[in-house]
Amino acid sequence: MAPRYEIAIIQLHPKPLQIETNYAKAARFIRDAASKEAQLAVLPEYHLTNWVPDDPKASNIYGQWEIYLNKYRALAKEQNICIVPGTIIERHEDPETKEERFLNVAYFIDNKGEILGRYQKKNLWHPERPYLTSSTHTPHEVIQTPLGPVGLLICWDLAFPEAFRELITAGAKIIIIPTFWTLSDCSPYGLSVNPRSEALFLESTITSRTFENTCAVVFVNAGGPVGSANSNYAGLSRVAVPFLGVLGDETKGSHEEGMSVIELDMRHVEEAEANYKVREDLGREDWHYVHPRGQKLGREKL
Repeated sequence: MAPRYEIAIIQLHPKPLQIETNYAKAARFIRDAASKEAQLAVLPEYHLTNWVPDDPKASNIYGQWEIYLNKYRALAKEQNICIVPGTIIERHEDPETKEERFLNVAYFIDNKGEILGRYQKKNLWHPERPYLTSSTHTPHEVIQTPLGPVGLLICWDLAFPEAFRELITAGAKIIIIPTFWTLSDCSPYGLSVNPRSEALFLESTITSRTFENTCAVVFVNAGGPVGSANSNYAGLSRVAVPFLGVLGDETKGSHEEGMSVIELDMRHVEEAEANYKVREDLGREDWHYVHPRGQKLGREKL
């Protein structure tokens, strides 16, 4: 029988650079999730700091990343729950130039407080590129977790089917995507045509990814008030699975801060692969599509 997992998706509203306040609120949500017997809690991208890289206080706050990573490790062990603490911006020193580098990193922490894997954001959104360092050609890696094989992606990675293909051909069954995606990420032209264009992008793409990859997608976005300048939060956090589509009644149609606890039945994933045979086709020796970098997508773990 395929396993079932209880997953808490936490649509947090992060206050800019209020790192301790944001952590305390996230910890309250996680304790609530654990009390509801969730096995995994997932937070959004930038949940500790919001995205204000030009603020003169930002660099010092980004330097505190390890303190909060360890707090989440302790919380996971205390509450007996796995945690993906959204993303944490990390300040590092370039070993050659000695200049500061900022990395946007997601971790998978198990219920014993151990770090099972990490992922540094690869596909940076255009306004992030002057500030953040991409993982560029580092391969996407699958993490073996208490919920089975998991892949981590971050926000704009959603737009690239290649990222999903690399993970599912390596065996991932669940793809977790912490996100900070707003309705105002659209161009003026796009907004003039459809003010909710970015919501349409998210709703369409997440559902497509779950079907075309026979996987579950755990998408967790920031939430908050709508309407103030440059803070038009999209929310829409959800779990998507083949056949059913989207789950998460408290957050899937909302921009407001909140949490959904969702039962993820992995039978939907197994039955989807039995029906569509996407992974089977990708693993064939004579598979006819070639990866853009010139390598076949098939992997032995399919």
